[in-house]
Amino acid sequence: MTKTSKDGASTRRRFLKAAATGAAATVAAPTIVLAQGPISMRWQSTWPAKDIFHEYALDYAKKVNDMTGGDLKIEVLPAGAVVPAFGLLDAVSKGTLDGGHGVLAYHYGKQNALALWGSGPGYAMDANMLLAWHRYGGGKELLEKLYASIGANVVSFPYGPMPTQPLGWYKKPMTKVEDFQGLKFRTVGISIDVFTGLGAAVNALPGGEIVSAMDRGLLDAAEFNNATSDRVLGFPDVSKICMLQSYHQNAEQFEILFNKTKFDALPEKMRAIIANAVDSAGQDMAWKAIDRYSRDYEELQTKDKVKFYKTPDSILQKQLEVFDQVAEKKSAENPLFKEIVESQLAFAKRATQWEQDTVVSRRMAYAHYFGPNAKKKS
Repeated sequence: MTKTSKDGASTRRRFLKAAATGAAATVAAPTIVLAQGPISMRWQSTWPAKDIFHEYALDYAKKVNDMTGGDLKIEVLPAGAVVPAFGLLDAVSKGTLDGGHGVLAYHYGKQNALALWGSGPGYAMDANMLLAWHRYGGGKELLEKLYASIGANVVSFPYGPMPTQPLGWYKKPMTKVEDFQGLKFRTVGISIDVFTGLGAAVNALPGGEIVSAMDRGLLDAAEFNNATSDRVLGFPDVSKICMLQSYHQNAEQFEILFNKTKFDALPEKMRAIIANAVDSAGQDMAWKAIDRYSRDYEELQTKDKVKFYKTPDSILQKQLEVFDQVAEKKSAENPLFKEIVESQLAFAKRATQWEQDTVVSRRMAYAHYFGPNAKKKS
């Protein structure tokens, strides 16, 4: 064999070896993709399965699942399925759960400043305005600092502005501050300190345990959240008196939590979908709440025979005074608490001045169309 033919044979052998290696790589690539498959996450909410709040958690998960085309699949379990409701933060931080749905006030025992995202008067802001502070007024960065201070390995998305919550359910109408003396009462977050300051003996319980405690006499009264949740949880079975309007949770939101390690490992596009789904779900929740809460508010009166009373101004004023005392005390003890209060006050002064000056009161329009002197519409 000539040298040229030897070189040709060698070249052919190298070509065939390279081709075989390339073919193997081509075949192997789809196997790697298939092995990855969709990313699955197991979540838990802090709500019973029957509560509309758990439905909100399912709504968010569905939005993400749909928007990712099934590449990310979030399964949401109800409270207690893996950990108790108040154990959500620890479970997500440790990776026992990939994520969850709750409220920041439920983490009050870990860092009391977390309750400033909704537990209190909001310095005259409503829940949507408080979310505006969170997004554009420095709240997001402060929340990250708070979670870092307690070593929480989480990514948090506050969302879903809640309407003003009732003062709660009682055996008789509350007419004065003194009515709270010795009252066995349920609430959470900074509201624990506020109602304690009003004279109540406070017991913090998750939503699913309240009615049972009232039925057994462990509680005299309690607050939870709204007409729909209160009705489905069974409050009308243990009380027929509900006091409307309060400053104890005037500006609360929900919270979507992810384990930070697992969240950071997601593709950038998937993280963007998750963040945008938060905004979408928050607005959708606000619309759904108006429809469902107003319907159940009507049926609580017509079907369940509940009587609603407006909380007297004397009690509302006392709530503000007690909250200020609580905030001053906790600010002296906790520098982060003080920093958040100062940030909220600065934003609220500007935002609420704008709101008070520009937003027309709807009370006149309501009286015009639906009040006792309104003309009957055909």
